[in-house]
Amino acid sequence: MIAFQIISNVGSAKSLVMEALYAAKEGDFALAEEKLAESKKYFVEGHKVHASLIQKEAAGDKVGFSLLFMHAEDQLMSTETISELVKEMIEMYKRFGE
Repeated sequence: MIAFQIISNVGSAKSLVMEALYAAKEGDFALAEEKLAESKKYFVEGHKVHASLIQKEAAGDKVGFSLLFMHAEDQLMSTETISELVKEMIEMYKRFGE
């Protein structure tokens, strides 16, 4: 269940980041910024769930590892990378538009 919470939140974050990029491509930078802000909220929620598992394991509680959990971590990391790249791309669109 925890893996699905991570996947769901970061999946929403990734979708919103891409919507931000598409909005910037069309020159709608206000919408792009809104989408980035909304995306960050979802990403933070996914990260909180992930951090809770790390804290649990650090406290000595056994945390089971599964392919599903590995997928959730992969989605978390790729969303973080994509978010940073999209932010840079939006800045490039802004400069090209000037």
